[in-house]
Amino acid sequence: MKTVIHYNNRKYEIDLSKPIDISIPLRASDDNVNAWYVEPPSIEPVVNGDWVGKVSEGASVNFNEIRFNPHGHGTHTECVGHITKEFKSVNKALKQFFFLAEVVTVAPEKHGDDYAISKKQLQYALGNKKRDALVIRTIPNMKEKLKQQYSHTNPPYLLEEAAVWLRERDVKHLLIDLPSVDKEKDDGLLLAHKAFWNLSGKVRKDATITELIFVPNSAPDGTYFLNLQIAPFENDASPSKPVLYKIET
Repeated sequence: MKTVIHYNNRKYEIDLSKPIDISIPLRASDDNVNAWYVEPPSIEPVVNGDWVGKVSEGASVNFNEIRFNPHGHGTHTECVGHITKEFKSVNKALKQFFFLAEVVTVAPEKHGDDYAISKKQLQYALGNKKRDALVIRTIPNMKEKLKQQYSHTNPPYLLEEAAVWLRERDVKHLLIDLPSVDKEKDDGLLLAHKAFWNLSGKVRKDATITELIFVPNSAPDGTYFLNLQIAPFENDASPSKPVLYKIET
């Protein structure tokens, strides 16, 4: 089903019947993707006395409770409230849900004892393109990312200079297939988060960071429309479902 989107005084045609889901589903399993030292998520029926909220056990409905951490258990979108003393909700920060996005593939480079993404790499990947959203796929890009256990593995991250450059390019929505844009153990510095949201200047309250995505190899680098869907949690972060649509014309 093709439709025309009017965006920034231009017309774009996309096919709504061909979505590219770049979220990682949340499952009650030990091999659910995991980061930040939390236990696996759980999805269990409510038990109230002799009543169990499960049709297979005699209830008329399935009635589950879900325990999870949005930052540690899958694809999530966060606002500046993730790093501020004052409470700020991603549900209030994200008011628009379609964006012109660029998908780029980057191989993190050796940086001391780590691997990281530099400003130079992003400059080369994005060039002079003006985009509201940037989707970063790192390589190697294998399906193991769907169940990766990231805690204590020192995964790649974004250098502060790269986050500053994205802010200066006015990229409002950053999506990446890593558990964080910052180093796993950085003594709480959070340099890339702070730089992207401009915490020391005019804070970008409407900017978001989405982590733990998975961009299939079948989706080539290039320009897409991004539909960034979040659950309406009044929290600094929410589980999210970013969906890409190839631009037809």
